Amino acid sequence: MSHHTAAKLSRSIISQLGTRGFSVNIFETTQTFAKLRPAFAIRNLSTSVSPRGSPKDEKNNSISSDKQNDKIIPSYWGVAPAKLTKEDGSAWKWNCFRPWETYTADVSIDETKHHKPENFRDKFAYWTVQALKYLTHLFFQRRHMCHAMLLETVAAVPGMVGGMLLHCKSLRRFEHSGGWIKALLEEAENERMHLMTFIDLAKPAWYERALVFAVQGVFFNAYFLAYLASPKLAHRIVGYLEEEAVISYSEFLKDLDNGSFENVPAPAIAIDYWRLPPDSTLRDVVVVIRADEAHHRDLNHYASDIQCQGHELKDAPAPIGYH
Repeated sequence: MSHHTAAKLSRSIISQLGTRGFSVNIFETTQTFAKLRPAFAIRNLSTSVSPRGSPKDEKNNSISSDKQNDKIIPSYWGVAPAKLTKEDGSAWKWNCFRPWETYTADVSIDETKHHKPENFRDKFAYWTVQALKYLTHLFFQRRHMCHAMLLETVAAVPGMVGGMLLHCKSLRRFEHSGGWIKALLEEAENERMHLMTFIDLAKPAWYERALVFAVQGVFFNAYFLAYLASPKLAHRIVGYLEEEAVISYSEFLKDLDNGSFENVPAPAIAIDYWRLPPDSTLRDVVVVIRADEAHHRDLNHYASDIQCQGHELKDAPAPIGYH
């Protein structure tokens, strides 16, 4: 069909339909679009950038961080932040943990427990930790706060690595983990909260941050490979690491008691996380953190013992919520 013939055919069709048919269709289309406009407008709120307003508007938008936490950001997806309160009815201000995740630490645990190395695997784990301890003590000496921050950046890695690998194993084998995925991830999160507490009291220097970056990179990959090769060895290493953490925090308490280190008020995050009294001090915080480390020590030695006896972790119920 030629172009001229096609043009004549289209004009003929338009003349047969008439203007009324087109006006009705256009009206109906306009009504349909009007109904959809609110949905499009809401959706665009989550992706579009607001135009730059006047200096007065910018000043009003410069609010404090506390108000920013309370501000509700409109979203097409309908994910709204929960309005949480403390037991006394006051507003909950922490986004990194929730009120039901707080607890009172069991400080009655025995801090002096020690797993005596009995075989080559245990001795390898023990002396590996002793070598690492010597290097950290040589670097930090009695600078407890900096030592604690480095310690927690390393201590939060094993639980995450172990939980991740057990998670993948559970998926591959189509089987439950006995709760050990959750238990190890709880340990990792608890260690991270230790770090979040200490950074409220001291800020690491640039070279300490660089050291953390290097140590974490090396330790993560080394522990990942160790857990793949021998989970029982990996858990034994962590058990000995936690033993040294307990000793380090005991030394910290000695310097707080003899006045070598200032016993400052406890950070607000520590008071809410461990349900401490409002007048708590740094010493109270170190006591509960030492108790946490002692529980992590027992959990990892227990995990290693299960596997050394020829069982898998899923065969024994995991101590979920063990604090």
